[in-house]
Amino acid sequence: MTQRHRRPATVLAGLFVLALSAFLSPSAATPGTAAAGASPRQVPLAELTVTAEQVAYGLQRPIAITGLPDGRMLIAEKNGTVRSYHPDTGLAAAPVLDLTARIDASDNERGLLGITPAPNFARTGLLYVAYTSLPAGELTLARVPIGAPERLQVLLTQEHAQYGNHNGGQVAFGRDGYLYWSTGDGGGANDPFKSGQNLGTLLGKIVRIDVNRACGARPYCVPADNPFVRTPGARPEIWVYGLRNPWKFSIDPVDNSLWIGDVGQGLIEEVDHIRPAQRGANLGWSCKEGTPVFDAQQCRPGAQYTDPVFEYEHFMTESCSVIGGVVYRGTRTPEAWGTYIASDYCAPRVFAVRPKPRGGYENAVVGNFPTQPTAIGTDANGELYVLSDLPGWLSRVRIERVQPAPGGTVANR
Repeated sequence: MTQRHRRPATVLAGLFVLALSAFLSPSAATPGTAAAGASPRQVPLAELTVTAEQVAYGLQRPIAITGLPDGRMLIAEKNGTVRSYHPDTGLAAAPVLDLTARIDASDNERGLLGITPAPNFARTGLLYVAYTSLPAGELTLARVPIGAPERLQVLLTQEHAQYGNHNGGQVAFGRDGYLYWSTGDGGGANDPFKSGQNLGTLLGKIVRIDVNRACGARPYCVPADNPFVRTPGARPEIWVYGLRNPWKFSIDPVDNSLWIGDVGQGLIEEVDHIRPAQRGANLGWSCKEGTPVFDAQQCRPGAQYTDPVFEYEHFMTESCSVIGGVVYRGTRTPEAWGTYIASDYCAPRVFAVRPKPRGGYENAVVGNFPTQPTAIGTDANGELYVLSDLPGWLSRVRIERVQPAPGGTVANR
């Protein structure tokens, strides 16, 4: 789905590289759940395997997915339509929302990009959407009642006219009740606007706003604990910065931490894990691409950069764009509780990443998704689904434990 611009790269030793930086301990768990990032029934990642079963087809470039309290899954299609799927009745023929009249889908990466229900959706029917708007591809965050496109209200915009790629576009509510939105660096190659390290623009950021109130002329408020509220020249909406194209991120409902899949330039794909105490983190772009230095001129003396918790090279590996996923918090496979699941658009291996009890992270390849995964989401019970782009598929994802054979090796993998 994402365009890329390659540059000469030195192949790193080994396919997968773990960041070496230290990380904060997880926050307290939600009442009634196991501690964040750990489960008393957790098993080694090597004992997990992931499979996918196609449950619907006929979607037109599906790009985002979210679950509703009533058991439905809403699927955003790139052209601006939203389809509904229910496990009992299948994929509905007619869209539940049509925003095509507002959306610029002219480029491979433009279109309807993100969708999430309001926390009080059962009462209000409100959806929050992110898209590139007509006529010039402006990044747009809006809310709209399901089935009533004429009542759409734009909340926040960012100019993005020159290039069609790197739009970001994920939207999600945190456990704190605030809305998070990701934006790309403005497109092109090599961060042409130097957006990643510039706090004066929303490009290359994840923002955090309070959509339950209006402040002055704005239909939202900026939370008082946002990290740059009192920084001169900075956009107060910014939560973290230094991103290239955080096309997919998710928020762990247990500890409110962000898991971000940031698409790389020509060498590294990365996954970042940002806990609430790390607000204001600088993820490095375009000083760094993953852990390697990309553009030394963008590196600031004394700056502190937060390295990814997982990264992999795609040069000569058929990989191209990380597809950030979700932390598994379902009940069907308690052994996988707290495991982050992600993939890659071009080489759809399933990556499992998990914090270690005493610091650091472990990772493993635990299966394969169907071709061209574009989004990984969950239903109301925390069980996983994955979309496939040009085939137009929706697949149900299952995580299983593979019993070790005698001697400690995993059998039948």
